[in-house]
Amino acid sequence: MPSKRVHPTGDFSMRNPFKRLWNDERGNVLILAGAALPMLMGAAGIATDTIQWALWKRQLQRAADSAAIAGVYDRVQSGSTSNTASAVNRDLTLNQLTGIALATGYPDVSYPADTTAQKQQVQVVLGVRKELSFSSLFMTQAPLIRASATAASVPGTDDYCVVSLENTTKTGILGSGNGTITMDCGMITNSVSANAAAAQGSSTITATVIAAAGGIQQSNNWRVGKYDPFVPAQADPYSNLTPDSTDQGNCTGAPQLTGSNGNGTTWNPGCYSSIDIGSNRKAKLNPGTYFINGGSVNIQGTLEGTGVTIILGNTNTSASATIGSWDMNAQAVLDISAPTTGKWKGMAIYQDRRATDSSPTGNISSSSPNKINGGSSGGVTGVIYFPKQQITWNGGSSTAAKCTQFVIKRIVWSGNSSTNLKKDCASAGMQPVNGGRRVRLVA
Repeated sequence: MPSKRVHPTGDFSMRNPFKRLWNDERGNVLILAGAALPMLMGAAGIATDTIQWALWKRQLQRAADSAAIAGVYDRVQSGSTSNTASAVNRDLTLNQLTGIALATGYPDVSYPADTTAQKQQVQVVLGVRKELSFSSLFMTQAPLIRASATAASVPGTDDYCVVSLENTTKTGILGSGNGTITMDCGMITNSVSANAAAAQGSSTITATVIAAAGGIQQSNNWRVGKYDPFVPAQADPYSNLTPDSTDQGNCTGAPQLTGSNGNGTTWNPGCYSSIDIGSNRKAKLNPGTYFINGGSVNIQGTLEGTGVTIILGNTNTSASATIGSWDMNAQAVLDISAPTTGKWKGMAIYQDRRATDSSPTGNISSSSPNKINGGSSGGVTGVIYFPKQQITWNGGSSTAAKCTQFVIKRIVWSGNSSTNLKKDCASAGMQPVNGGRRVRLVA
C-alpha cells in the first residue's frame, strides 16, 4: 500500500480554502458599507436637522423683523413706549407666529438709545425651543433658536418739490388735461386714499418719485423713477412760520394794490386790502413783505418783483377770520422771487392756516379757490404755501425750470400747462424737503 504524500510546506488541503477566502474581494463593499453606515446616517441626520433649523430660523427672523417695524410705528404714532410691547405681541400673534410657542422670556423687547440718524429704535429678540429629529437623540433639552431685529425711524432721502398735506381719503395730487410737468425732484401726499395720487387724461408728469401715505394709482401718465406708496405722513415743513405784527405793518385804511398801463406802478412793502391787477396793467413790487389783510389776489395783467413775500392773512385774531384766495387768469404774468435771507427767506406766496377748505368732502377737481389759469407765463421762484386749500395749476403757462416748491392742501395739474421744477434751490433761500422719517430695519 503506497504511503500518503505530504506537501513539504504543510497540509495543502487545509490551507487552500482560507487562502481563497483571504484573496476573495467580493465582500469588501459590504464590510466597508457596514463600517461607514453610522457615519452616513449621522451625516444625513445632521443635514436634516440643519435644514429644519434654517427653516425655523428664517421664519423666526421674518417674525422678528415685522414685530420690530410694528413697534417703531407704534412709537412714532404714540410718541411713547407705553404700548409698544403690546404692538409687538399683536403683530406676532396676528401675522407671524401663529401655532409656534415662544420660549419663556420671549419676546424680549428693548429700546436702544437714539443716534444721530436712528430715532425711536425698537429691538425684538425671539426664541423658540424646537426638538430636532436626529440631534434630540443626544440632547437632554431642545436647542434654543434665536432671532433678533432692530428697527428705527430714519431720515427720508428723497427730495420733494410738491408736498400735499391732504390727510383724508381724498386724492391729494391729480394730473389731468394736457398738462406737462417735469421735475428733477419728487411729489408726496399725506392722503390715505387708495388713489392718493392719480394721473389721467393726456397729462404727462415726470418726477423722481411719487410718494403717498395711501395707495398710488399706476398710470402711463406717470414718468417716475419709483412709486413709494404707504409711507409715513410728511410733516408741514413750514408749520412754525406764522406772520406777526411786524409782518402786518399798519393796516388802518390799507389801500388796494393795483396796476397801471405802460411801465406800471411801483409799490413798497406794507399792508394792503387786496391785489387787483387788471388786464394789460402792470405792478412792480420792491423787495419786502406784502400783507393782504383779509382780501384776495386777482391778476389779469402783470405782477413782478424780486425779494418779495406776499401774505394772504388777516389782522383779526379770530379762528374764523376771512383769509383771501389767489386767482390768476387770462393772459396774466406772474414773475416774482422770494427773499433769500431773513424770516421769510424762500417764501414767495403764503396763505394763513386759518383759510377754510371750500371742498372738504367732495372729490378733487380743477374747481379750486386758488388758480393760475389761461395763458400765464413767467413764474415763481420760492415756496407757494397753501396748507389748507387746493391750488389748480391750469392753462397754457410755459415756464422754464424754476426753483418752485408747492406746499399745499391739494394740487391739480390741468389744462395745457407746462411746468419745469428743480430741486437745487439753496441759492434761492429755500429749504429742501427730504421727506419725513421712514421706518426701516437697521440691524
